[in-house]
Amino acid sequence: MSSRANPKVVVLMGGPSAEREVSLSSGRECAAALRDSGCDVIEVDAGPDVAARLLEIAPDVVFNALHGRWGEDGAIQGVLEWLRIPYTHSGILASALTLDKQRTKEIYRAAGLPVVSSVIAAADDVRLTHVMAPPYVVKPNNEGSSVGIYIVHDDANGPPQLAVDMPDQVMVEAFAPGRELTTTVMGDRALTVTDILTDGWYDYDAKYKPGGSRHVLPAEIPAQIFDACMDYALRAHRVLGCRGISRTDFRLDETRGVDGLILLETNTQPGMTPTSLAPEQAAHVGISFPDFCRWLVEDASCDR
Repeated sequence: MSSRANPKVVVLMGGPSAEREVSLSSGRECAAALRDSGCDVIEVDAGPDVAARLLEIAPDVVFNALHGRWGEDGAIQGVLEWLRIPYTHSGILASALTLDKQRTKEIYRAAGLPVVSSVIAAADDVRLTHVMAPPYVVKPNNEGSSVGIYIVHDDANGPPQLAVDMPDQVMVEAFAPGRELTTTVMGDRALTVTDILTDGWYDYDAKYKPGGSRHVLPAEIPAQIFDACMDYALRAHRVLGCRGISRTDFRLDETRGVDGLILLETNTQPGMTPTSLAPEQAAHVGISFPDFCRWLVEDASCDR
């Protein structure tokens, strides 16, 4: 990135994805933190004219606070590479891979990382019949933030009646029981493990509504499992080619010990409000939110 003490930073936020509101929240918080750290910040709600806006502003760095499709699937990264503007977080390939849940699982498996079985199926077929034995989970293959999650339990009367706005192709994966754990990687360092406590599934409301979940960090789990989370998250970050920060989510079936720990997904654009999981973990290891955001700016580059 630029060597300027006070770099001009565009914070890209909003955009057209299903996670627009989360992105706007992340973007506003990051913009405020970057101003506190001395950056000259311009907030841009990413629309069809995003390339023209960036050429007009001519920033030193783009801070990518977009979530979901177009923002973390390689699309905006391709625009930024074309314009040769240094940017934060992961590059084209890692972004595209991690937002495709099935391909991410294939890479996990090839690297020896534990996952549950899953298939890609036509949404119409999923509405008609059980495409795998319950319990299982149905989700879009290329959205984040637990958008469009359906859990089919053992005693389900029939297959799930997916909403009409679900994609034509969806992921169906075996249900993994147990605790929700997550670990952030920052550069080449895994930060800590958070135990996410909810009354049910860690869905969109649990993630973003006040009181929807409680975070315990460091997680109160056996040392062997804690260390496995740290190791697996760092290995996932590396094998997927992530840059900057990533966050890998786990499920833990405590009855099986470390064998009950499986990877769900790796997020290359974790939520970035001060109370989001990744900034909370950074704060736990002594990195303030403004410093966390400034580190991302200083890490920015092209050819990521």
